[in-house]
Amino acid sequence: MGREPGPGAPPPLLIACALGIEQLALRTGDRAGAPGPVTVLRTGMGPDRARRAVSRALGEQGWQDAAVIASGFCAGLSPGMHPGDLIVADETRGPDGRISCAGTELLVKALVRALPGRAVHTGPLTGSDHVVRGPERAALRATGAIAVDMESAATLRTARAAGALGDGPYARPVAAVRVVVDAPEHELVRIGTVRGGISAFRVLRAVLPAFFEWHRSLLLPRR
Repeated sequence: MGREPGPGAPPPLLIACALGIEQLALRTGDRAGAPGPVTVLRTGMGPDRARRAVSRALGEQGWQDAAVIASGFCAGLSPGMHPGDLIVADETRGPDGRISCAGTELLVKALVRALPGRAVHTGPLTGSDHVVRGPERAALRATGAIAVDMESAATLRTARAAGALGDGPYARPVAAVRVVVDAPEHELVRIGTVRGGISAFRVLRAVLPAFFEWHRSLLLPRR
């Protein structure tokens, strides 16, 4: 975890990812402009590890009120997607239901500014407990989802459940932003071994200013 927030500090930002390469990208990005304490949590792969790690992190002193972003790589489901495209979820879907994301439009605009020329796709992000390939990808697309990963749905469900107000109007702010590492026409065998994986890594390094803008917007007085 990052440094413990001090007295009077704004609520911190917890960025959860599964893999060491994702954590490396996010940790080495530009941290200038963070409005409060921020940490990049490596949860490990899969929904069960994500649940345990996020629950433990949000139970630590000073992090109980943290806003949460699930990030890292994902598989795109729609034809025409390319490695390095960005996914901003308007909701995550998992076996326990759906979680609505906060500030989706703001995140899209901030990412467009941070990464001009990069495609940004918005829609449902669905969860899986295994790597999705081939025909299964098409079946998930038929449900309306635009991308799939193994941890985002579990991360956001756990974060919301840990908030005292659940899914009410003052619920913990959560979001999911993923970078496409493979797509229907660009399936990868292993991350980092081909050009698409390198491209996705570079994009993930550049997302932090958009995350901080989203976090900063949450701290503004509400009318």
